[in-house]
Amino acid sequence: MSPADPSHHPAPGAERTGYVVKVYPRFSETFVVTELLAREAAGEQLAVYALRPTTDARFHPQIARVAAPVSHLPRPAKLTEGWAVLARAQAELPSFAERFARLLPATARMDASDVVQGVDLALRVRADGLTHLHAHFANAAARVAHVASALTGIPYTVTTHAKDLFHADVDQRLLDHLLDGAAHVVAISDYNRRFLLRDRPHLADRVVLVRNGLDLTQFRYTAPGPADPTRPLRVAAVGRLVEKKGFALLVDAAARLSAEGLHLQVRIAGDGELRDDLALAVAAAGLADSVQLLGPRSQDEIRELLAWADVLAAPCVVGADGNADGLPTVLLEAMACGVPVIASDVTGIPEAVRPATAAAPGTGLLVPAGDVAALAAALRTTAEPRFDRAGTARCARALVEAEYDTVRQSRLLAALQRPAAEPVAKVAS
Repeated sequence: MSPADPSHHPAPGAERTGYVVKVYPRFSETFVVTELLAREAAGEQLAVYALRPTTDARFHPQIARVAAPVSHLPRPAKLTEGWAVLARAQAELPSFAERFARLLPATARMDASDVVQGVDLALRVRADGLTHLHAHFANAAARVAHVASALTGIPYTVTTHAKDLFHADVDQRLLDHLLDGAAHVVAISDYNRRFLLRDRPHLADRVVLVRNGLDLTQFRYTAPGPADPTRPLRVAAVGRLVEKKGFALLVDAAARLSAEGLHLQVRIAGDGELRDDLALAVAAAGLADSVQLLGPRSQDEIRELLAWADVLAAPCVVGADGNADGLPTVLLEAMACGVPVIASDVTGIPEAVRPATAAAPGTGLLVPAGDVAALAAALRTTAEPRFDRAGTARCARALVEAEYDTVRQSRLLAALQRPAAEPVAKVAS
């Protein structure tokens, strides 16, 4: 370990956090924007560093409210560009050669472009007056933050999510380097916290639960009325059209219920690689009049969809590649708005969607992942007059207020990032 360059110790009150993300802005990652806005509202000074240009054509209006400057770190297209960055670092960063050498066990497992972007970020840390780095996802963002931290002594934290932990392609040895180098590792669910500590008990004092939060001022609660038997059950689903979202199961459940005589309308918002497959499944089941694939929708349009819906379904599954959802943000949004939810028992979802007991209503209906019959039964339950829609909605809103309010969660995150008395570069060896 090497002490930080003394010039990096900020003056009192001059703390500034650099957010490192793979892509910014990204349409599907509203939680990042929500977190940035909450921290800025609390008076924090932030800057955003993106590693890749966005390919999204649509953006949520909240992005325009983010005051943090956004820098896109150039990705070297050829070797000479990378050498030029290393040459600058050798000239400008104290003890660069020694620190870079200690990084080799980790950088040897990284893509060369990640290493060069990490060195580039280290140079910017000095110029931009950063005192802390925070990476969302233990992927390229954390790799770049790890390199920059080790070269400057500025500490970093990382929020882990799902694909960065559970996907079959995760390099576990490199993940160990990234987690060992972090001042704190944020888990978005207790499930993830236990997962991280199962094979890494030495991180027990550094793995911290900080849930993704919602800006509750943007999600007004409306108590739901009783089920209306005179019209079809209105079912909303939102997310990327990929395997782990389980939308193929929702189409199968809709076909089963339709055959049993239950009328329903299903609207699925989102886009992705399985769009054509889902469209074919809808047509093959004869559901073209009752199941709509809406394509991507803005945050305002999602709120309109939730206002229309009787229930939101999130039938998530674990993909063949091990990928799974951490906790779909739209589940929390529906719960905040008073829309009953049905979700599967994948990863951290049961921490938010809790079944009813004999003593009290739950916060939603929980079904086994991949079980079409259970999903269909849960949908039928929400259409029945005996289902306590109002009680379930009240409990769900109370849970979101208590555990998923972005104001509270962002304060917890900020507390982890207060500069230590003597920051050091942590490099796994």
